[in-house]
Amino acid sequence: MKARTVLGAALGTVGGVVLGNRLLKRRASDLENPLVGIERTYRWRGIETTYTVAGDPNDPDMLLLHGVYAGASSHEFEPIVERLAENYHVYAVDLPGFGRSERPPLVYSGALYGEFVRDFADEITDEPIVVASSLSGTFAVDAAGETGLERLVLICPADETTDERPWVRTLLRTPIVGTTLYNLLASKPSIRYFYDRDGYYDADRISAAEVDYAWDSAHQSGARYAPASFAAGALDPDFDLATELAALEIPTTLVWGRDAELVPLREGRNLAEAADLDLVVVDYATQLPHAEHPDTFVEYLSAELPRADAGSSK
Repeated sequence: MKARTVLGAALGTVGGVVLGNRLLKRRASDLENPLVGIERTYRWRGIETTYTVAGDPNDPDMLLLHGVYAGASSHEFEPIVERLAENYHVYAVDLPGFGRSERPPLVYSGALYGEFVRDFADEITDEPIVVASSLSGTFAVDAAGETGLERLVLICPADETTDERPWVRTLLRTPIVGTTLYNLLASKPSIRYFYDRDGYYDADRISAAEVDYAWDSAHQSGARYAPASFAAGALDPDFDLATELAALEIPTTLVWGRDAELVPLREGRNLAEAADLDLVVVDYATQLPHAEHPDTFVEYLSAELPRADAGSSK
């Protein structure tokens, strides 16, 4: 084959990849707020972040922190926000780099997210109960030592997702190859596979609307930068979670899906024993027990956590 023919084929392939990436970006619709309540913004270090507030301001504040993965957002809490708002003043935030918040091309880190949670809790909420999912649980723990939190509820917290691999982040941030690889990782089949393997015990509970929203979220401008840091292991904390939890004076409860595999229940039991914490186990659930069994989750919170009596004030 002549060199000119090979070069032409290569250029055609690259051109096709670039065109495909652009078409995928155009197919993603504007991301609508999926939650009931009032949407507000919080400007943090030049980044415009978005959060939704629901419930009576006289009730105890509750801050919801979604997990970290391609397509992640506060949509994760859509099944429970309205119910929680009956007893709490709920804040559901899209972390920087996710959801409806801005996604600048930063080198994201676990320390950065810990600082964001600390500042958001200090400036926007009043000693909130923090409900954090997966890796965001470590962000909340990191912030807890420096800000006033009422209580932590950590859902399958993970402090070691993968070995640190900076080259993965570098690769995923490249304009053509990185975008192409990211689009494969953030395709609808990949998102559904994640929910099926690690999110839900019963695949029939995974709705097309949930997959569609995650896909739209994963294809907003700048969407690959934060997941690139996650895939590289750069969002893992630089502390031992059990040691840090044992040192906290804030009441903390762990919630685990009995059938979780990504962060299995045995790790939850080890963590609870090491830090002397309560552990709530939800049957027929994996990593997202609050999304798969919202009634069970809200019943637990309503029974165990402080709440305001009717007519009381903060």
